[in-house]
Amino acid sequence: MAKSDIHPTWYPEAKVICNGEVVMTVGSTQPEIHVEVWSGNHPFYTGTQKIIDTEGRVDRFQKRYAMIGKKGKKKAPQTDASPEK
Repeated sequence: MAKSDIHPTWYPEAKVICNGEVVMTVGSTQPEIHVEVWSGNHPFYTGTQKIIDTEGRVDRFQKRYAMIGKKGKKKAPQTDASPEK
């Protein structure tokens, strides 16, 4: 049994609220949990994920790796390092 006066109050039906709507109930030490994003409106889970290009970073990334894929690294000239007999 839990010791008295040291544990927080447990709410087995705590409400998770997003944009003023109750989206689910969970067990928590708080009666209400306010969130901005949950799996019902997150772009990854809804399939509407977009890449936000901030200051051209996506373009720079794509250019950098496109150049590496096309050119590759230059190979150093090979020399015969084996001793002659």
